[in-house]
Amino acid sequence: MIDETAEEIREMQTHSSSVVAVHATQALEELVGREFATVEEYTRALERNGSVLRRANPSHASLQNAVREVVDDVTEADPDSVEAAQQLTSERIDAVVSRIEAGKRLAAENAAAVLEDGATLLTHDYSSTVTEALEQATDAGKAFDVFVTEARPRYIGRKTARTLAEFDGVETTLITDNAHGLLLEECDRVVVGMDCIVDETLYNRVGTFPIASTAARLDVPVTVLGSASKIVSEGFVFENEYRPSSEVLPEPADRFAIENPAYDATPVDLLESVITDEGRQEF
Repeated sequence: MIDETAEEIREMQTHSSSVVAVHATQALEELVGREFATVEEYTRALERNGSVLRRANPSHASLQNAVREVVDDVTEADPDSVEAAQQLTSERIDAVVSRIEAGKRLAAENAAAVLEDGATLLTHDYSSTVTEALEQATDAGKAFDVFVTEARPRYIGRKTARTLAEFDGVETTLITDNAHGLLLEECDRVVVGMDCIVDETLYNRVGTFPIASTAARLDVPVTVLGSASKIVSEGFVFENEYRPSSEVLPEPADRFAIENPAYDATPVDLLESVITDEGRQEF
């Protein structure tokens, strides 16, 4: 399960960073069912497999922090038996996963209360917190027009469009990424998720920076949604991920190079606000 989960993370089969963090943390449960001769052997296996999961995507702050928390809590507790170490691992996994899911849910609740009925929104890529916020808002009787970017080259925005199209009260329009410059003039707000905010920079799916820059030029407020655990002030250095060139061009490149970065960096001064489980903060 651990190796399979690490491969899924590397292949970005799950697009939400919160969901990735949950899956990675839960994968450690595999070690609870194995037999180990000593506590030392178990904790070494826990540390080694935790590193495998964290290396699968160094850019996800929520993944890094969640897996590291479980591993550190167990190893620092210095349990006196393998059974005690495995029991503590299960307890810490449950606690970390519950906190991630509760944080995302509460962030969505806070956002649903802020989003104005009848607003025209633009969102980019796929964020489970954004979709949950819109679902909660429409369940409360609000209605929205939402433009969704394709999020090339993997077209992850199509997943967002299909999800939102199922919500009563959301009129969904899928657009090409570069069309945001034209259609933002019709929007009241940009709403996006976040991989993480480190110091004064938002890291999110590539394409977020030009959208935020254009929105700032047109005086359209940009709001970021996500768990407060994704806002990191120390202990984490963001590492961008460069995806396979085949996602951009199926055939081999002939005398030219291809770069396919997964994320870009947006200065927070281009944002109006961030809404987390701890509330709304303006920049």
